[in-house]
Amino acid sequence: MNYIIENEKLTLQYIPGNGAWTYQLIIPNTRNIKGKWGDLKVSGTIDDYEIKNKNLGPVKNSDKKISVNSEIRNAINKKGGDTVIVTLHLENQTNKKDNTEILECFRDAQVISLFEDLSKNQREELFKEINDVSTDNQKAEKIVDIIEKLGNKMYETE
Repeated sequence: MNYIIENEKLTLQYIPGNGAWTYQLIIPNTRNIKGKWGDLKVSGTIDDYEIKNKNLGPVKNSDKKISVNSEIRNAINKKGGDTVIVTLHLENQTNKKDNTEILECFRDAQVISLFEDLSKNQREELFKEINDVSTDNQKAEKIVDIIEKLGNKMYETE
């Protein structure tokens, strides 16, 4: 499993009047994980309390955060300012629907056979490269760039 944080001590932050984000954890070293709200899901544990598919909230130019609701706080018996032990992994971000749309773009550009000639690892890496960008505009730009490279046979088959 690819952990983004493993058995790390974090402080449960309390920010009054911040709605669902009144209690939160800032997850260190997540600044460069790309994705918009709702795309980034994490699972793992907070003080051995299991969490599943929780949104990892983007913060502009900063590490991501997760909210810690009352159910979790009550289960672990913690309040703002307390230290918790956190282990989290990023859920699979590859979205089959997105990959289908990408493949349709390749078909429309008549480079699908060139894409299919690539190794499985190369194809998965290109999907990841496309899906890891933050905005739909960046995604479109990345698809166009890859289509041009495929058309110019800049990718070598393994």
